[in-house]
Amino acid sequence: MPKIKEIYQERAVPALMKRFNYRNRMEVPKLDKIVVNMGMGEAIQNIKILDSAVQELSLITGQKAVITKAKKSIAQFKLRTGMPIGVRVTLRKEKMYEFFNRLVNVALPRVRDFKGLSPKSFDGRGNFAVGIREQLIFPEIHYDKIDKVKGMNIVIGTTARTDEEGKELLKLLGMPFRN
Repeated sequence: MPKIKEIYQERAVPALMKRFNYRNRMEVPKLDKIVVNMGMGEAIQNIKILDSAVQELSLITGQKAVITKAKKSIAQFKLRTGMPIGVRVTLRKEKMYEFFNRLVNVALPRVRDFKGLSPKSFDGRGNFAVGIREQLIFPEIHYDKIDKVKGMNIVIGTTARTDEEGKELLKLLGMPFRN
């Protein structure tokens, strides 16, 4: 299986330069970072659930996860400022490319009834966000060892200036968009 970095250099750069009339290779958009986030609302009642989330996210990404804390107090949810509420990992460089490769080629095809990702999930600046309902699609997670099915948000940050550039970059790197 070819590496994402090689695909970027050999296929994506020339195709993007031709399509968007870039004059210099440095103008071509590239992957900047990938942020994987698990919001754990149940952590208000059960703080132990964060430990398993940290462990699972660290297994999936290959990098230690950080516990995030609430920024605002919300009385209806019994949430106070500073309470641990989620888990996050920011991937860059080699780990980012390796995670992207596993996401596109291993994890997403394991989603039941998968027809492709929505091309409308761009933010206006070329960054793409996708939500995953369960962590079981990653082969590192063993079904027997999980206590609760947890979803996650994955944000793929690019250096693209527009959604069109970002979408074309991700499509060339193998991201399965639906038509």
